[in-house]
Amino acid sequence: QEPQSGIPLHSDGNNMWLTCQMGIEVPKDGAATIRVGPERKTWEIGECLLYDTTYEHETWNGSEVGEERVVLHVDFFNTLAMTKVEIEIMRYVYSMREEFMKAEGVGKVGAQIL
Repeated sequence: QEPQSGIPLHSDGNNMWLTCQMGIEVPKDGAATIRVGPERKTWEIGECLLYDTTYEHETWNGSEVGEERVVLHVDFFNTLAMTKVEIEIMRYVYSMREEFMKAEGVGKVGAQIL
């Protein structure tokens, strides 16, 4: 995430997965933050943040010295008690989520990660 940019407040609207993000490159001054529900956290290099995207969440990189925020982003799907059909439906919903995020202007962030 480039300095002085953010991902707008949103909710993924379901509880099919948890998201884990590990800091790869983060501003040294703690300027890159994520807010999930009422809690605000900062990334640390090599440390993971695990959160539920059902709750409203947003990010901001307020770095004043040009430092980017780079994280490893992994979604853990809750497939333990799901049938094959449910898993396929979840994959479809996830692909629609990605299309929605692109339409909301978040596609650039995904392009930077991919």
